[in-house]
Amino acid sequence: MSSYPKTSRLMQRGTDFLGSEYAILCGAMSWVSERNLVSAISNAGGFGVIACGAMTPDLLDTEIAETKKLTDKPFGVNLITMHPDLMDLIEVCGKHGVSHVVLAGGIPPKGSVEAIKAHGAKVIVFAPTLALAKKLLRSGGDALVIEGMEAGGHIGPVSTSVLAQEFLPELADDHIVFVAGGIGKGQAIAGYLEMGAVGVQLGTRFACASESIAHPDFKKAFFRANARDAIASVQVDPRLPVIPVRALKNKGTEEFTAKQIEVAGMLDREEVAMAEAQLQIEHYWAGALRRAVIDGDVENGSLMAGQSVGMVKAEEPVADIIAQLMAESEEALSRR
Repeated sequence: MSSYPKTSRLMQRGTDFLGSEYAILCGAMSWVSERNLVSAISNAGGFGVIACGAMTPDLLDTEIAETKKLTDKPFGVNLITMHPDLMDLIEVCGKHGVSHVVLAGGIPPKGSVEAIKAHGAKVIVFAPTLALAKKLLRSGGDALVIEGMEAGGHIGPVSTSVLAQEFLPELADDHIVFVAGGIGKGQAIAGYLEMGAVGVQLGTRFACASESIAHPDFKKAFFRANARDAIASVQVDPRLPVIPVRALKNKGTEEFTAKQIEVAGMLDREEVAMAEAQLQIEHYWAGALRRAVIDGDVENGSLMAGQSVGMVKAEEPVADIIAQLMAESEEALSRR
């Protein structure tokens, strides 16, 4: 593998933490971040992360076992904090000796961080505000990902560049902080590393890699798209705690609006509790995403993509993507 001395030096704390050659994590993309893509990223020197999503403990058990057959390098597992079987999923990760567990989608429930650490694993957390970031790091989080609204999938309201300026000066000296959201080129990686980040997370850039099992039509939709095509979903009812989702605009985007109206009506009639309403929304996304990624239904499925989708122009091997990102970062740092 090539040498990237300036980038590697700035990534050193990140690579030490992850145990990988490069501090480049793959964002957890449901149906996409599975054994093939995860192992390819780890084998290429990055850090693959399995997207557990709505998997049952048995399914996650199989996915981790199959990933371990394809790589002997470290990889992580992303768990959704609202998953009803969260503690069982943590036990599955512990059984397999998973080195890093990413908790996403909300504040970790009581006992979850402790359960992960009891197995000797590192805990990576997300936080949309600086105050919450500090709290999660005090409460046992070993590393933080700050993710801006340019990202694909579930997003917050603030851009990556603003979050980086707010969080990194406060946290970077004493904590492991990765930056995510809208990163498609190595030049951006260089900038965030100089600001104090120890590494980055990318999802959209890897979604159409050669090793990704995403349907050819899903990939073609990415190749055709530009940044303006990746739009955030609209919240129909303020009572329904719907986290915005960024995806390519299609008929499925409109169907999600209709789904929200349907669930809000069920709340009105007291047919479901708020927690169940939230789960219904999450299950909708899981199904819609599967239709697009696996079945290739790019009209009615969910084409979750970040605004960096305009930089994804062709199917490339993971190793080439990582090498290009590192070379771009190194060139940018060398010009400083």
